[in-house]
Amino acid sequence: MTPFAEELLAAYRAGRRVAPEGRLPASAADAYAVQSQLCAALGPVAGFKVGLKPEGPPIMAPILAARCFNAGASVPVDDRMGVELEVGWQITGPLPAPESADLETALARVVRPVPVIELVDTRIAGAASQDPWVKLADLQINYGLVLGTPMADWDGRDFGALRGRMRAGTQNLLDGETSVPGGSALATLAALYRTIGTHCGGLQRGHVVITGTLHPLTYLPGGTPVSGEIEGLGAVSVTLA
Repeated sequence: MTPFAEELLAAYRAGRRVAPEGRLPASAADAYAVQSQLCAALGPVAGFKVGLKPEGPPIMAPILAARCFNAGASVPVDDRMGVELEVGWQITGPLPAPESADLETALARVVRPVPVIELVDTRIAGAASQDPWVKLADLQINYGLVLGTPMADWDGRDFGALRGRMRAGTQNLLDGETSVPGGSALATLAALYRTIGTHCGGLQRGHVVITGTLHPLTYLPGGTPVSGEIEGLGAVSVTLA
């Protein structure tokens, strides 16, 4: 394990932020190597977050099973926690070959949509916290995931343009029309699946893949109730304690 990965692992285990002294990751390959080391030490993965890029492959980060919560949970907060309402995909069956000709259609047969709130926080203190490769190594600053109820009667239609609501205390973070980043939640899932290979164990049945925020990332203090709803999909909530 690299010195930076050891520092980051210590921060995870202690529940604190660290100003790293080891050599910082300088590429996506460096960052993904740190992700793998963290997952090997911190336990099983419950899914992945993915972000599309205008050029090149998407970025990805595992979500730790220990940081997944059911809707209505109370999650402790230190100084602040970021929240994002997103469309998730829960994998329910054997995945097709990633080189399948119509991959999005094939994936739609083995997933079901689920509303989620991503929890966002960094384990890095100081200027390094703004470095993009450091963020990627730090699981793309994912803290955890709050899961709503998967949609049992989904008809297979994609999620792109939609309507949603997200409220945090007295603040409206979203109320009305919005869209999945990139315009297609299924295309985002397919992009991840083509890229991920065996990284941190690869995609597995039961995993949840999240597809990007429907509103600007917002940081909130403890003591804030948060509730979101995606029309046609469902609701999800969490209390930041």
